Amino acid sequence: MLCKRACIKLRKYLVLIQSHKKYSVIASVLEKANVGELAEIKGWVKSLRIQKDHIFADVNDGSCAQKLQILIPKHLKTDALTYGSSVHIAGKLSKSPRGQLELLAENVTVLGKCVVLDGYPFNPRTAHPPEYVRQYLHLRSRTNYFSAVLRVRNALTKHIHDYFASNNYMHINTPILTSNDCEGAGEVFKVQPENDETVKAMMQEGRNRDTVYFGTKTYLTVSGQLHLEAICRGMGNVYTLGPTFRAENSRSRLHLSEFYMLEAEIAFCDSILKLQDAIEDLLKYLFLQTRNSNESDLFLIDKNNKPPTWLQKEFITLTYDEARNILGKKGLIVTEEGINKEQELALVDYCQVPVFITQWPKDMKSFYMKESPLDDTKVDALDLLAPITGEIVGGSLREDDYDKLKSKLPSEQLNWYLELRKFGNIPTGGFGLGLERIMQVLCNVSNIKDTLPFPRWPHNCDM
Repeated sequence: MLCKRACIKLRKYLVLIQSHKKYSVIASVLEKANVGELAEIKGWVKSLRIQKDHIFADVNDGSCAQKLQILIPKHLKTDALTYGSSVHIAGKLSKSPRGQLELLAENVTVLGKCVVLDGYPFNPRTAHPPEYVRQYLHLRSRTNYFSAVLRVRNALTKHIHDYFASNNYMHINTPILTSNDCEGAGEVFKVQPENDETVKAMMQEGRNRDTVYFGTKTYLTVSGQLHLEAICRGMGNVYTLGPTFRAENSRSRLHLSEFYMLEAEIAFCDSILKLQDAIEDLLKYLFLQTRNSNESDLFLIDKNNKPPTWLQKEFITLTYDEARNILGKKGLIVTEEGINKEQELALVDYCQVPVFITQWPKDMKSFYMKESPLDDTKVDALDLLAPITGEIVGGSLREDDYDKLKSKLPSEQLNWYLELRKFGNIPTGGFGLGLERIMQVLCNVSNIKDTLPFPRWPHNCDM
């Protein structure tokens, strides 16, 4: 037989299990509200309103934009129940005189105190500016604004995977560590062991610290494209969504040192128009689905965020030369460095819809882009320009002519990439778009640092 102490422990355990089964997220409670039913919720107190006989608490658990109103009898109030505290509340669902769903608390447990005067940076019913909230990356998910951003990002990511799955793309995990600089701009972060003992133990003749571990210089990836091309030539349509890194000395509102890139490679793609159609279809799908699934979050982020009119219109296509002429007539002269950010946004404003810029000069684009059959000084490449961010997508047909690619190959370390054109080669095209830039356009967020949980930029890598 069990001893008395063991029985007590077992009963406590069974009560804990039973309590866990009854606990519901607030989104589920609000969606399937049945007045009179018992419910248990856990979350954080967003506001307290103390009246003569009762206390009204608004509680949110991050599952949705809405808060659940809790009606707490005064005898259940303790000093630990404050704004910002985490709570476990059980009671009965009811309707307030105004018809609002509320929980009549029968039991209130404070799980974690929040002493506001002890340095908590946020105040109730206060819209803190993003620049201020950015100083507290470890706490900013507590704010209504940023929790809404994270829910939109979560939904957007889900819709990305849904789209590609329904269109028969295979999801590929491309490496974060790589020996190639896909874009060739030199904006890479070098990877090497920090531990001196490891370096000493692995050192061989002819090696240095840069190559001792992998046998070659190794970097954090700037793109998974070349790896996707390899898989595409055996598996068909593929895509990846993962972190990429750029060692750019830029602190602008549009640049990060670490960001998430969605990249896709389309098998048997021999037309830039086919590539454009795929990009336009994807973007419209993502915007429509995310607006449908997270309308309340988008409204919380920006009360003036309305569905863009271009969702019902076709995107416009301009050649690089046409775009340059339009800008010239507006007094915006394009230099040898190409179309800048101000000019990109001017073109979007001129067209009133996202605009593809195609037929780029060969010397402005990367070695892997296919030479245009219309003009051997141009390549079949595209940039898609959108409001707020300017360029949001970059893509091209890939050079599938072995000899032409060989003449442009920047390094012998990419001979494997050239060799793909020798054995059962196919035409392919692909594109990449930054997840954070989609977030900027979708949420109408001006600064890219406010679209992801932990932004990294020059002189800033907190946590």
